[in-house]
Amino acid sequence: MLSGGNVNDCTRFTQVLETIHVARRGPGRARVRPDHVIADKGYSTNAIRHYLRRRGIGHTIPQRVDQQANRRRRGSRGGRPPGFDPQRYKQRNVVERCFNRLKQCRSVATRYDKTATSFQATVTIAALLQWL
Repeated sequence: MLSGGNVNDCTRFTQVLETIHVARRGPGRARVRPDHVIADKGYSTNAIRHYLRRRGIGHTIPQRVDQQANRRRRGSRGGRPPGFDPQRYKQRNVVERCFNRLKQCRSVATRYDKTATSFQATVTIAALLQWL
């Protein structure tokens, strides 16, 4: 999914998850629900956590400092903190390294392409070159 450079990623979170279709190796329809989501602090919102819980998707998302302070300020009414697994969160670096390798391609990093379709084609070609 492609959005403008000034659009926050967390606003597109539900749209991205709803477009996921992972083909199975054998017969059967494609999977549309991941087992677990690992995201950074930018995705630490109540709406995203509620969406993931409602769909039964496990998640590892660290809490922002202001959210922690607000919970402490409210005391017992602040609720319990969401679960966080630091070992599982370390797996997130695989995605960050993938983005880093894609941005080694200068045309992807600076986005020379004017249209969305040509930019997506450039990203696809860069990903294929990394895969080969």
